[in-house]
Amino acid sequence: MAHIVGGIGTSHVPTIGVAYDKGKQEDPAWKPLFDGYRPVAQWLREKEVDTLVFFYNDHCSAFFFDLYPTFSLGIGERFQIADEGAGLRDLPPVRGDVEFQAHMAESLVNDEFDIATFQDRPLDHGCASPLPLLWPHRPDWPGTLVPIAVNVLQFPLPTARRCWKLGQTVRRAIESYPQDLRVAVVGTGGLSHQVHGERTGFNNEQWDHEFLHLLEHQPEKLAAMKHADYMRLGGAESVEQIMWLAMRGAIGDRVRKVHQNYYLATTTAMTVAVFEDGCA
Repeated sequence: MAHIVGGIGTSHVPTIGVAYDKGKQEDPAWKPLFDGYRPVAQWLREKEVDTLVFFYNDHCSAFFFDLYPTFSLGIGERFQIADEGAGLRDLPPVRGDVEFQAHMAESLVNDEFDIATFQDRPLDHGCASPLPLLWPHRPDWPGTLVPIAVNVLQFPLPTARRCWKLGQTVRRAIESYPQDLRVAVVGTGGLSHQVHGERTGFNNEQWDHEFLHLLEHQPEKLAAMKHADYMRLGGAESVEQIMWLAMRGAIGDRVRKVHQNYYLATTTAMTVAVFEDGCA
């Protein structure tokens, strides 16, 4: 039976991918960020993770506002990395496990959580920015990906509680898969940032750390918050934090945080955290 070994929350800032591609891992301005991901990559190796279930949002690379699904699960043997205007990145297509992906889609619907599915659509920085910091990719990725795109761009957005429930439903889908797979669940986005309007460049470090504490210990409080609460506290784009809540919903009632790195050097609080079952 498939089982979840833990969860990862990570920012998906596009400049992380740019800095990675330019080999800035030892650059003084970027080293604190990249060093913070090394324990996460080691954790994934030690846990021998076969599959990453990735909650992310597409930034109009694969979906557009004429048809932008609330939740959509990717099914395919390979997913190309999107060209977001700067040319194709030197990353191989991401591998998929069609049988597992199809099982998850069917399980979600049978659990009364209707979800769209997609094929042959590229994955943009929502996935591709943090992914090479988590997994090696030469000559190929070591495992497969289940991409689950969440609408945090076009209103009406799913509520924080709906994302929390999505995570719980995803957990049931994973644990009902009969084959032996070791799965880590990843939630991406944020933390505090705003990239437009009067509050461009806004950050709230106090709220970022409170969010991380609540995510570990009192996620129900985060599930009860409105979009306006997230935006007021963390900036308009920090509504992406509801995707971390989807991850948190998938990894069980009690967890313990085994790693965290918080780095605020640009307009976004770039963060990565790892959670394991707290009952062990």
